[in-house]
This record gives sequence, structure tokens and C-alpha cells, in this order.
Amino acid sequence: MKKTFLLPALLLIGNYAFAQNDTTAIKTIGFNSGFTYKMLDQNQDLRKVNILLEEKKNGAIKNNSLIIGTSLISILDYQYSNTDSKFAYLMRHPTSNNQIGKDVSEAVIHSFQLSITATVNSWISTHTEILYNPEQSFGSGTITALGRNQLQLRRGFVLIGSLNKFPIYGALGKMDAPFGQTGSVSPFTNSTIWHAFGGLGYGAQIGFKKGGLHAKFMAVQGGAQFRAMHTPVGNGTNVPSKINNYVADLNYAFKITDNINLLMGASYLNGSAYCQDFPVTHFASCQENNPAYTYYGSLNINNRLIFKGGFAKTMEVWKGTANPTPPLDIFEASKVSSLDFGAKYDLNQSVKLKHTISAEFSNFRAGADGAPWERQNQIILGFATLVNNSSKFFVEVFRTDGYAPLNFISGSNDNDPFPPGTTHSVREANSVGIVAGAQISF
Repeated sequence: MKKTFLLPALLLIGNYAFAQNDTTAIKTIGFNSGFTYKMLDQNQDLRKVNILLEEKKNGAIKNNSLIIGTSLISILDYQYSNTDSKFAYLMRHPTSNNQIGKDVSEAVIHSFQLSITATVNSWISTHTEILYNPEQSFGSGTITALGRNQLQLRRGFVLIGSLNKFPIYGALGKMDAPFGQTGSVSPFTNSTIWHAFGGLGYGAQIGFKKGGLHAKFMAVQGGAQFRAMHTPVGNGTNVPSKINNYVADLNYAFKITDNINLLMGASYLNGSAYCQDFPVTHFASCQENNPAYTYYGSLNINNRLIFKGGFAKTMEVWKGTANPTPPLDIFEASKVSSLDFGAKYDLNQSVKLKHTISAEFSNFRAGADGAPWERQNQIILGFATLVNNSSKFFVEVFRTDGYAPLNFISGSNDNDPFPPGTTHSVREANSVGIVAGAQISF
């Protein structure tokens, strides 16, 4: 049903686009640092299809042009944990391979991105993003290992549509799922709700935007190899091989007064990441999908003060959160949820140097009350200076409470990696730290 609906819809949009084709003989290749910053920013506005649509609508990028962009994030950080080797700050991959002891510090390249955005005409565009991120890579070994120093196609999609002429658009490729409001107000750190429910995968998206109403539907290739979305594809495999997952989102933005804008929305995901039986291992196949829902909102006052919040939860319990071996068998399987709320305030409105302060709380709840894997909380206080609307320097102070990594979150059923009846999750673990850095986009 989803395939038979989406394919004709995308073809219809494409045919309409070619019929309305506004060709020009002039082709340009160049840079647009402000646009690049928006498209490559890794934690604030993550709906890149929407950004490209709006930038085209506003005339910020021209037809028949090719925009090349780069973004480099370098950081200096320090953190301390009250529990040996239990660091829950998710901007660094939480493994004992690269985080040993009670305190760690480093000065590293966090990530590098290269993007190419092409606009054939007002209707047809493409966007491709190459990512290098050894800090958050799921490759084996330490941050110096070859397996964690690879390039990947983070996003790549074809976009067909022009909001200036038609309210319906379509996108095809690898893109963020339109589920909830997973962006952050912090200058660097992703919110926990993004880590828990921020989906990315191959799929086909169709949307309708007119006035304050924005509706989206995305059919997604199932399996377990993309982040935060997982549906069984049969034969015990975890490789995406069927279009059997989908996401639906609806939001509405309206003015309360001339200076106050409110956005409210809700989303549904057919298959979340929380469907595996015990013991839980990353990217393993599961027997049945576990849907999730979210509702969210943001309040924008005078384009200077922003409040945002959201809540997401699975429809069913995550079976893997029940350990069958005493003494941990007293904790029943639990649904997974995440809460996020935060605010940021621009201290000034200068284009050359804009200073912003922010505060955000987000959490991840995956276990019964009192379970070692019950929850993991995160608090971020941030300050950032945005230079020419394209590069920023930032400093953040953070605190986490609880240590509950997804891999073997509730333990294992043999001696590798944990003895039966034990888990590496620690409810009482906490860590504090500071991170400073720069994100330079061009």
C-alpha cells in the first residue's frame, strides 16, 4: 500500500516539475556559508529537507547552481565520573575502549562534513553530505583505529518541489525521519531525545505545506542498519531489504501576536529501535516491531527567545529490558520514553557576532523503577558566539545521571561480556564535564 501510494505521488510531482521547468543558460558554482551552516549543523535543525525547501522558497539559493560546503568541528573537553569508566555523555561513544578511569580529557576533531547541493531549476534539487566522525563512530577499537576513521554518506536525497508554486513536494534517498522535534537548543550537544528517537534511513517522503500546516509521510526501508528505526524484514536478517517501516508527522504553526509564534505537532513511527529480545545487541534483528509516538512544541518570542519541548514513547514494552537471571529478574520489561525541554536566548541581534545562552534537560527511560538501566538524564548549559551566520565558537557545561548504554543494556545470558545476572548499567553513576570548541562552516 505504501509503495503503491508513494511511487505515483512522486512521479506526479516530477511530471509537474518538468512541465513547469524554468531553464536558464547560466550555470554557477560557488559557496554559500550561511546555507551550508544550516544544512550541516549537526544538532539544532535536523530536518534538512525542510531547510532546502525554505531556502529555495526565500530565494537564498539560485536555480541552476551548485553549492559546495564544508564544516569542521574541533573540541577540547574534560569530564569526571563518580563510577569508574561509566561516562554517559553521548557526544562521545561510551565504550571502555576509549574511556577508562574516572576522568578523561582530550582535544580532537569531532567531525568533518563535505556537502554538495545542486539546484537544476526551481523544482529539482539534490543534496549530498559526506561525514567523518571518529568520536561517535560505531566502528571497533579506539578513536585512532581504522574502523572508526571512515567516511560515510550521512545524507543524500533528491528533492522535487517548489513551495512558491505548489504545496506538495517529494524527496527520495537517505534522510532524517520526520519524527518529532529532535533538534537541540544547545550549541553542540545533541538532545537525548535525538539519540533515542532521531531516525535516519533510506526512504521516500511526501509532504504538504500551506500556510501554517505541514504534513509529512515517509516510507522507510526496514531492518536494523539505520539509526533509531527498526522493523523485522524476515529470514532472521537485519539488513534493510523491504520498505516496511513508515513515519507520519503533522504540525501547525501560527501567530499568537505579531512577535510571538507557536508551533505544535505530533508524529507516529511504525518501528522504533526498541524491539529486540534479551540480550540486547546493536543492530541485531528482531521478531516484531515496536511503534512509537511523540508530541512536541516550540514558542518563538521576537525571534530572540525560544522555548521548546517534546515527549516520545514506545507503544509496547522493550522485551530486552527484562533480564531472566536472578537477581535482576525482579525488574519487568519497560516501555522506552524520552523527554526534552529547553530554552535559548540571543543576547544581541548582530549579524557579525551573535551571542546566545541556552539550557536544556533531556532524558532516556528504559527500565522499571529502581533498575540499573532505569534512566539516563542529561543537563546542558551553553554559550555560543555565531560569526557571520556561518561559524560558531561555543562552551558547554554538562551533567549526566545514570549510565544505560543500549548494547547489553540489561546484561547478557552468558559469560561474554558479562556474567549472568549482572549488567554494566549503573543507575547511580553520574558525570560532569565541560566542552569547548568551534564549528567552522564555509
